[in-house]
Amino acid sequence: MLNRRGALATFVTGFLASLAAKRVEAAPTPPLADPTESIVLWPAGPPGAEKVTVEEVILERGDPNGVRDRAMAHTRKPVLMVFRPKTPNGAAVMLIPGGGYVRAVLDKEGYEMARWLNQRGYACFVLFYRMPGDGWAAGADTPLQDAQRGIRLVRSRAAEMGFSPDRVAIMGFSAGGHLAASLTTRFADKTYASVDAADDLSAKPNLSGLIYPVISMDPAIAHAGSRKELLTADASSERAAAISPERLVSTGLSPVFQLHAADDKSVPVENSLVMFAALKAKGVPTELHIFEEGGHGFGLRGTPGKPVAAWPSLFETFAKRHGV
Repeated sequence: MLNRRGALATFVTGFLASLAAKRVEAAPTPPLADPTESIVLWPAGPPGAEKVTVEEVILERGDPNGVRDRAMAHTRKPVLMVFRPKTPNGAAVMLIPGGGYVRAVLDKEGYEMARWLNQRGYACFVLFYRMPGDGWAAGADTPLQDAQRGIRLVRSRAAEMGFSPDRVAIMGFSAGGHLAASLTTRFADKTYASVDAADDLSAKPNLSGLIYPVISMDPAIAHAGSRKELLTADASSERAAAISPERLVSTGLSPVFQLHAADDKSVPVENSLVMFAALKAKGVPTELHIFEEGGHGFGLRGTPGKPVAAWPSLFETFAKRHGV
């Protein structure tokens, strides 16, 4: 009897210890530290602010899995958040998060992707840009002002950070994909008055990644929220065409990588299809990956266990093949 009691006690003790160990293992991982280095886009303040009254705010959106999910709304002071790689590979990526042109996602489409690219040697810059509906004088071109200024400032840091100014890519997600596509096709448009020597540098990306992007302003396939923010209710078809990147593709653009999920219920996959067709028609080097499932806004965290999890490596392979 005593032996049985001893064995039972040993079993219970071991069982409780294993439960405690599992509880320790299941404890949430503390969030990674935010970047501390930033580059202010407009040292004297962004242009066209006379009628802007909104207040910048960071939204804590929460996540069902407990990971951090924040967004910046009503950006007043556009910045590039800087991620320096431990072992530079000589290239850089400017990341443009999505958010329907009413906010910019910090973690999911910004900091997490920057860390992934950092591990592979890329210097990364996460762009937090102004929104077109917040009263800025440039209206729909306000985010493009920030994107053009942003990539020029990235190039101005090339020597200091150990990458080539001719190996600078951009990657945009959702509405940020529209902004990336706009920068890809409208890099030469003069959207603001020169500020300093950085504005003498080219705004043309050496390669573009468009990740489940908003593209067209055609009501049949457009993302309604982004279209609403970019266009007034009475906007002409000519104005809509002027901010639809698939209508602005020309020969000589840099290579473009595209990714979409066929079951995306927020931004129809037709956005990527029309952009791919336009690029192909003009002879622009391009690659399009459409996955059966993935939905919208998956970034890195929404991919485990699905074929779409391969997308970051597909982008990296495409970039390296084209010298970035």
